[in-house]
Amino acid sequence: MISYFIRRFLLIIPTFIGITLITFLILQVVPGGPLEMELMRIKTGGVSGEVNTSVSGRGSVNIPESALKEMKEFYGFDKPIFVRYTDWLGNLVRFNFGKSYSYAEPVWDVISSRFKVSIYFGFISFILTYLICIPLGVMKAVKSGSKFDFLSSFLVFLGYSTPGWAFGAFMLIIFGGGSFLNVFPLGGFRSEDFDSMNFFQQVFDQLHHTILPVIAYVIGNFAMLTILTKNSVIENLSQDYVKTAFAKGLPEKRVIYYHALRNSLIPITTGIGNFLGLILAGSIMIEKVFNIQGMGLLAFNSIINRDYPITMGILVISSVLMLVGNILSDMIYAWADPRIRFK
Repeated sequence: MISYFIRRFLLIIPTFIGITLITFLILQVVPGGPLEMELMRIKTGGVSGEVNTSVSGRGSVNIPESALKEMKEFYGFDKPIFVRYTDWLGNLVRFNFGKSYSYAEPVWDVISSRFKVSIYFGFISFILTYLICIPLGVMKAVKSGSKFDFLSSFLVFLGYSTPGWAFGAFMLIIFGGGSFLNVFPLGGFRSEDFDSMNFFQQVFDQLHHTILPVIAYVIGNFAMLTILTKNSVIENLSQDYVKTAFAKGLPEKRVIYYHALRNSLIPITTGIGNFLGLILAGSIMIEKVFNIQGMGLLAFNSIINRDYPITMGILVISSVLMLVGNILSDMIYAWADPRIRFK
């Protein structure tokens, strides 16, 4: 098993290179890159030069040849595309993510400032999802076919059919500032005067800004995990070892929660590792709706603004976390089920 995980870790390197290479090539060849956007800003700003220079075959602007050369050097477009990639990869090995076009700051400084926000919402959502869905799935399995099962299934699939960001927007309309209820703020991570508040006011303000986004986060994974738990428990309740435990006179709760649930959690635990990337990556649409300055919204803005260094930086972090998360899922799977042996 150790050799299996060593091979999996070694496979991270070519997989990572493949992911970043494909994304890098796509970003470099798509129209509307940072150089073209800058030239368009110059053109719309009324700046004219001496030489009429064609740009990537997709139009022309009046700009001095020397200025165009400096701009290409600034954005790195003065080199062949594969040379640009190897230079970027070489800097990455030295933990240099480059410098943001939009923020004029090192990419790592820009990204690291958003970590705490995405970790905060991602971790809370992860904990609540499992604390709610697993007990609910067990209850639905035990009371399968009952009114409780029918009503809860209706609510679960109603939530599943509604995207988290859409449900978040709906909650803002009903409960957000300016609505007739006006219970929660319209968005943001904290209030602007957060630092001037006392401890208890800060706690209340943080919770005030947390409730609606967390509900939007949780509802996205609510149905899948609940139904997976229910089906897994029902399957294990029909196994011979459970029937034997009942025949021995063991209490119902002990049979369900100690024997059946323990084996039912095996397929559920395999998804824990994948949440590692989701916790930090955040949700683009939910952060956009609630104006939360996390990793998701940063990724969205960097793509819109063609800020390639930040886009690649976020891709690097999310890719590594996802690859490591997949290996972690295998390790949790092997730990939860001693029968599993990887070869």
